[in-house]
Amino acid sequence: MRLRATMIGSSLALALLAGTAALAQQSQKVTVAVTAIVEHPALDAARDGVKKALEEAGYKDGANLTFRYESAQGSPATAAQIAQKFAGENPNVIVAIATPSAQAVVTATQTIPVVFTAVTDPVAAQIVKDKQAPGGNVTGISDFSPLEAQFDLIKELVPAAKKVGVVYNPGEANSVALLNAVKALAPARSLQILEASAGRTADVSAAAQSLVGKVDAIYLPTDNTIISALGTVLNVGTDNKLPVFTGDTESVQKGSVASIGFDYFQVGLETGAVVARVLKGEKPGTIPVKNASGSNLVINAKAAAAMGVTIPAAVQARAKQVIN
Repeated sequence: MRLRATMIGSSLALALLAGTAALAQQSQKVTVAVTAIVEHPALDAARDGVKKALEEAGYKDGANLTFRYESAQGSPATAAQIAQKFAGENPNVIVAIATPSAQAVVTATQTIPVVFTAVTDPVAAQIVKDKQAPGGNVTGISDFSPLEAQFDLIKELVPAAKKVGVVYNPGEANSVALLNAVKALAPARSLQILEASAGRTADVSAAAQSLVGKVDAIYLPTDNTIISALGTVLNVGTDNKLPVFTGDTESVQKGSVASIGFDYFQVGLETGAVVARVLKGEKPGTIPVKNASGSNLVINAKAAAAMGVTIPAAVQARAKQVIN
């Protein structure tokens, strides 16, 4: 009995010590530096989700957390400058939102823990070598789009569609990866893909205009350069009764016809949970890269009507949100 009591007492003591250590760790102030390639609804939602997840994990901005955020305003050169600055400041974790920012950060530091988010293909972008065993100081959450569901939706809403134009940035790895994946799935859906490249936001309008009269619909991938000029493509779609579909649901709020995509606040929550694990002592390189979970159907009925698309009642019934 005495031995049993001693063992129980020792177990309780160890548990108390572990709990005390965890509380002490959270009471120490930490810094999380966040950088995004550009500000737009999807990436902003991801940032806000990261902050919320950290708060839920016990890290409150202004108390035991300093949460810093800087946007590169769409400039890769500025993204590199921000990455270098953050690396010099040596925060506890750097969170990089979107591919160009993640590439800049992993170039700037090989020691500070890095957690990326909203990166379509981290292997193709040379951010990690292996998603299951990233190694080094990097891990994160990928947002590779549910392309098959998205193109099934295009066929459902535009049944006569034979050709779909894709506006993409040839200089952004995630954009090229998505284009290649789209081209691979198109034949099974009796679709032909026409490419329109735009290396700069200023080129997007002309790229979209070049597709008029050649395609039955336009698809915009989750490409930061392209989505930053969303309004110009929507104008082309409305003026020419040419339906515009997007890879992210936030752009549906702004006027694309529809999308099946991720809730980027939820993506941010998943990312923030990984950041919290790193703050509590886990090595980023031992945490596998995960693809974001869940997807929602969002429809903009007003935009659909303006671009000549009729939304069947059955599709509206499946939608998480219908914007009128």
